[in-house]
Amino acid sequence: MINKTLNNIFKGDKVIWMVFFFLCIISIIEVYSASSQLTYKNGSYLSPVLKHIGILLMGIFCMVVTLNIKCKYFKIVTPFLLIISVLMLIWVLFAGQSTNGAARWVGILGMKFQPSEIAKGALVLATAQILSAMQTEKGADQHAFKYILVVCAFIIPLILVENFSTAFLLCVVIFLMMVLGRVPMQQLGKLLGVVVLFGVLMFVLIMAVGTDHSQDVASQTLTEEVVDQPKEEPGVFAKVFHRFDTWKARIAKFADKRQLTPAEVDLDKDGQTAHANIAIASSNVVGKGPGNSVERDFLSQAFSDFIYAIIIEEMGIVGAVAVAFLYIVLLIRTGRIVNRCENNFPAFLAMGLALLLVIQALFNMCVAVGLAPVTGQPLPLISKGGTSTMINCIYVGVILSISRSAKRKPMPADGPAMGTVALAS
Repeated sequence: MINKTLNNIFKGDKVIWMVFFFLCIISIIEVYSASSQLTYKNGSYLSPVLKHIGILLMGIFCMVVTLNIKCKYFKIVTPFLLIISVLMLIWVLFAGQSTNGAARWVGILGMKFQPSEIAKGALVLATAQILSAMQTEKGADQHAFKYILVVCAFIIPLILVENFSTAFLLCVVIFLMMVLGRVPMQQLGKLLGVVVLFGVLMFVLIMAVGTDHSQDVASQTLTEEVVDQPKEEPGVFAKVFHRFDTWKARIAKFADKRQLTPAEVDLDKDGQTAHANIAIASSNVVGKGPGNSVERDFLSQAFSDFIYAIIIEEMGIVGAVAVAFLYIVLLIRTGRIVNRCENNFPAFLAMGLALLLVIQALFNMCVAVGLAPVTGQPLPLISKGGTSTMINCIYVGVILSISRSAKRKPMPADGPAMGTVALAS
């Protein structure tokens, strides 16, 4: 009776369920350990982690609801999600709440969420639908490429203005989906050429227009008169290009490969990368053990963007590899589900969402270990978050729904090959 009840709740691919629960367990342990600054502010040891557990439980509830929706119904919500995403992204540009200099949040009924999280899923949904509807024996129809670019034109620029890293990662996912969808290579080659040209122009514009204020702060001592001066209202130019300063500073820091002595490291100006490096270096390969991190007290985003550095500090190389391995298993397992889908839409949708989660995770890890410039990308399903955690749970729910309800390819007469695990029904 108990087994039957559990099977009714935990439907879908059991391996993905296991990966999800392992990520949740790691998340609870590391968020509890890394939230020392929030603990100090709230005056409670348990408040941050209890809030995080509550969000995870809400995410699991949304995931269970989602996995019970047949994948054919996801097509119906695509146009509505696209319209909502565009309207919310426009809203956040004009009335969004700012965090770290970027307007990425909107508030409704006392809750804050990022419209870009919804927009990512909506764009993957639309791309999967276009690719599946326009498949031929020789691959995707040439018009599919045009339609995907039109949909992207409504979403990507609106995200790009305030969140370059999210827009970049989303572009990578959509491009990989088009590769998997057999879009003509000639079209993809032209797109790559245009993207490279646009990237060069953006780089030149950022370096020309942006100002690295960190250099000014490092060499300037504020006087009392300067502090008391009223701040000037930013003009139209400043409002449009205000993120260029941040991007230029991050590029400059990442490009500076000089070996600094301990005395030359500015822990105020380069606090995130410096303390992340200290956390990794002080792990001594085996780690300090759960809850024994020291750098969590100094790393401003220890529970979010740089939680992977805390994982390495506490769990060592084994913990770091284990976390990366879980995401790889998620991608490989989704690939097996995709190979057994008879219809194209669920296959493209599942692979697109898996790529969305795994590429963001790998990018977050690269930032934590210094292989990529600092960005605001959390570690999916592990970092402390609100809307991002819940929506990532919904993404996993969609993959589980596809593993459960998508029509399967007919198996050979002699049954599945040795070692093949059948999908849960």
